Amino acid sequence: MTDSSTSPDQQQGMFQNPDAVTEDSVSVDRVGPRSYVGRSSRGVEIPIGHGENEVSPGELLKIALIGCAGMSSDRALARRLGDDYRARLWAHGSSDRESNRYKAVREQMQLELDGLDSDTIEEIERVAVRAIAAGCTVERTLADTVDVTHELLDAHGFAALPENAEDQA
Repeated sequence: MTDSSTSPDQQQGMFQNPDAVTEDSVSVDRVGPRSYVGRSSRGVEIPIGHGENEVSPGELLKIALIGCAGMSSDRALARRLGDDYRARLWAHGSSDRESNRYKAVREQMQLELDGLDSDTIEEIERVAVRAIAAGCTVERTLADTVDVTHELLDAHGFAALPENAEDQA
């Protein structure tokens, strides 16, 4: 049993790497009651828990989902909007307490679309959704168990296409 005052560096030295560890492996060390630090093989650390300055496992799931969506659509959107385009992605959804799982996550992608006509915006949305469907490993992994929806928003947070505008009311 470890003392919660043991530093993460000290804990790392306590455990031998299992044979299965590869460059794709990640680890999590317990640093206190219901408090962990996740680590990538590249040295990135993420505090996990429900305390201050910690990210909950559910939040990590949603961050992974929208991070993957952003990376999967990045090149296709850069070809249409320019290499310096700005985007913000959101993921909304709460776990269902009864089943203890996420049944649905709503993704929203905000882009600067000022000056673009509706045909161009429709094409951008089609391209983004297609790129995410084809390239986002996280969404493809969750697809059979979580209903993931996509919505394109302008930089002001409004539906980018008129048919989505009724959702704003």
